[in-house]
Amino acid sequence: MLKKTLLALLSAGLLTGSASAAIQPGAFTLSPMYGGQVFEGNQSLDDAKLWSIGVGYNYSEHFAVEALYGSSDGDAEAEDATTSDTELQHYRVDALYHFMPSSSFVPYLAAGAGMTSYDRAAGNADDNFVVNYGAGIKWFLLDDLLALRADVRHLIDTDENANNLVYSAGLLFQFGKKTAKPEPIIEEPAPTEEPAPVVTAAPLDSDGDGVIDSKDRCPETPTGVKADVKGCPLDSDFDRVPDYLDKCPDTARWAPVDENGCPLDDDHDGVANYLDKCPGTPEGYAVEANGCPAKLTLHINFANDSNAISEEFSGEIAKAAECIRDFPGNLVFIEGHTDSKGSAAYNQQLSERRANAVKTSLIEKYNIPAEKMSAVGYGEEQPVADNATAEGRAQNRRVEVGCGLAQ
Repeated sequence: MLKKTLLALLSAGLLTGSASAAIQPGAFTLSPMYGGQVFEGNQSLDDAKLWSIGVGYNYSEHFAVEALYGSSDGDAEAEDATTSDTELQHYRVDALYHFMPSSSFVPYLAAGAGMTSYDRAAGNADDNFVVNYGAGIKWFLLDDLLALRADVRHLIDTDENANNLVYSAGLLFQFGKKTAKPEPIIEEPAPTEEPAPVVTAAPLDSDGDGVIDSKDRCPETPTGVKADVKGCPLDSDFDRVPDYLDKCPDTARWAPVDENGCPLDDDHDGVANYLDKCPGTPEGYAVEANGCPAKLTLHINFANDSNAISEEFSGEIAKAAECIRDFPGNLVFIEGHTDSKGSAAYNQQLSERRANAVKTSLIEKYNIPAEKMSAVGYGEEQPVADNATAEGRAQNRRVEVGCGLAQ
């Protein structure tokens, strides 16, 4: 589960692209994390859960330092009687280097050193020197204040001669960023003559978006494009495609989109990926609103112990033929069903006869090739209504035709 969480954070960051969030020089960070520790085999300890808390400081956009404390419990492997359960305390100081520090998705490399304390249930304890290196991501959600964080490290215990893997995910809070010191005010003596009026130049706004250059985080906004208070083009549906380029301006928030801002539809069935419950439907198949192949239910009643189709149900057979012809090349599944009256064995045979009767009718009346159809019976096993009532039994005596299914 923890490893899936890390992969989810990585995937989400790749989809969102860049935004206006950034690593802030002079800011402090707080990172509560939760994950796991994988021990090397010679330590005879089972993999353990791990939690940690880190406090950091950003010296610049690229460089930061972080002090971390963590704790994990390693249970001794059952087959190794020489090892006891061990509680581990981790103390580290790490240096971090950020890539793309001005985007919302910030990958980084890290390395550092510290100490691991082993407190064994058998009574002995050790403090070992440990070095580490690894990588991670920080994905900012609320400008430069809050981020999701994922991290993977290789721990090298120099005293135990052991290699451990630590992976974790959690939050990062960034606060207290450095502000510019005001310039000292120098008082000048009162002039003896009235000075000439001082003309102050208006602050520059190179891209004409109403946000001056010194505060504009998107200084190349095209002329005439509406911008937010940070000078970046408006993105009303939060899909990372600005409104002036967005051809689908009402996309659901955070839904994956293409370069035009329209929801992705990999199987081209008209249902966007984020709504599609059957993402592998072949192109051209009839689908329902959830993106799954359509299935036509025929309401045909049969006389007792008979597979003859009454003339009153010829319209239902015509519906099936029309659906099949709308999707040439698809394999057609014809499924027969019964109510619960009679024995299960008898109902199984009866459902097969009814399915074959519909298949024969489609062949003889509508020239549907026999090799394109598969007739099966399910007896009383798949009711759609309560067999305790006459109305329910009538609904269960049915034939279903799947005309939009994969071949």
